[in-house]
Amino acid sequence: MSGEWSSTEIAGKRVDVFEPSSPKPGRAVIYLHGHGRETLVDKPDYTQQLERHGLRCVCPHGGRAWWLPHVCPDFDEQLTAYDFVRENVVGWINENWQVAPPHIGLLGISMGGQGALQLAYRHGRQFPIVVAISPAIDFHRVYGEGLPLDDMFESAEFARQQTAILHLHPLNWPRHQFIACDPADEVWIDSGLRLASKLSSSGIAYESDFETSFGGHNWIYFSAMAEKVVTFLAESLDREDRRLV
Repeated sequence: MSGEWSSTEIAGKRVDVFEPSSPKPGRAVIYLHGHGRETLVDKPDYTQQLERHGLRCVCPHGGRAWWLPHVCPDFDEQLTAYDFVRENVVGWINENWQVAPPHIGLLGISMGGQGALQLAYRHGRQFPIVVAISPAIDFHRVYGEGLPLDDMFESAEFARQQTAILHLHPLNWPRHQFIACDPADEVWIDSGLRLASKLSSSGIAYESDFETSFGGHNWIYFSAMAEKVVTFLAESLDREDRRLV
């Protein structure tokens, strides 16, 4: 028997939900998708690893709102994708699975990778476990290219001021963080390395992989990282359990 994916709604928004055949109690993962809006439903490498580790997973559909605390009509006229995750999705997980922070790990790719960092850096105690794959940290670089991002900010500078790296709290950072980016990813590798440099200079613990390469920013690379990053999530959740005990 293997786990199953299903779809439901939270606060009127679609989410995809994975229930492993033998779920480990007291833990869950939230996955934030990239700009292409692909969740993990049809990603067998991630499904296999979630099943292997007994991890329940919720994949909210956030449009192209960049998972920021700013209204984006592509997602909703009033509710931000950021608040939707932090309040509605987390509340649903608690109600249905009896899992609450800090026992919820964050995982994101590209746009979703920077979104996961946004939540973890702004609320390190609530989200102490975060994995960002090819995170689009310097999203202000694509401002002005006709994306919904253009409607969210007055200028590229206003967008830059909301990037995750500027919200890293010097005294309240996530205890477990893994950052990875393909070195052939010409758009996002520099910001990933810059974040790693800031973490190192600040004495903040993190793990990273900036060496593995499968041609850049693509699902061949993202899928190749599945075993490493889901194992990191599972082991970090275990460590959080032991720390709290």
